[in-house]
Amino acid sequence: MKKLNIYFTAGIPQLEDTADIIQLIQDSGADMIEIGMPYSDPVADGPVIQKAHELALQNGMTIEKLLSQLKAIKNEIRIPVILMGYINPVLSFGFEKFCAACAESGVSGLILPDLPPIEFEKNYQSVLKQYNLNFTFLVTPETSDERMIYLDSLSSGFLYAVSSSSTTGNENAILKNENYLSRVASLPLKNPVMIGFGIKSKEDFENVTEKADGGIIGTAFVNILLHDQDWKKSAIDFIHSIKG
Repeated sequence: MKKLNIYFTAGIPQLEDTADIIQLIQDSGADMIEIGMPYSDPVADGPVIQKAHELALQNGMTIEKLLSQLKAIKNEIRIPVILMGYINPVLSFGFEKFCAACAESGVSGLILPDLPPIEFEKNYQSVLKQYNLNFTFLVTPETSDERMIYLDSLSSGFLYAVSSSSTTGNENAILKNENYLSRVASLPLKNPVMIGFGIKSKEDFENVTEKADGGIIGTAFVNILLHDQDWKKSAIDFIHSIKG
């Protein structure tokens, strides 16, 4: 069975909805949860997730707040929780302090797309190991085979393969990028490969996971949280439609 990772931005629709959303994603059959830490300049994200970041910050979401929300429910969560964000707020918080708090709050891994691999190796890898946290790097269709193998060697948990060179939620994301997905599948990688960016339906999910271990859905799910009055029912129905 291919793994489904659902992303949402912490602090939307309301500040205190995080626990309900996590529980809902878990109960609906997803295999892992990726939570976006809101940031004022989310460069890798498309307009929907940018809007979610803005709303979350207006609602008062912070790293401290998110970690305390996670800590309160950690005993009820049975699937991996991964935090995704940008390096600046984490450095402002204090990298080791952040890792320690993640470990205490039941977080299993991090994705920080703007952390350069060289910096990671030199300054951060040992701290992550100390707190038993996975770290995931991203690869794109432009990434060479050699670099993919290198980024995979630094990653743990999974390797994040971006479906096409674009921001999240791009309508024009090329999902069935045969050559790229075949190339990734043919490499001697140690981690499972999860494909993300642009997956909106069961058909999309099945397409991209033919040659990968799973898929990551963010924008389509965040859209429900932003725009649907009855978001709980719609979110459950959406996950069931992918996994069913």
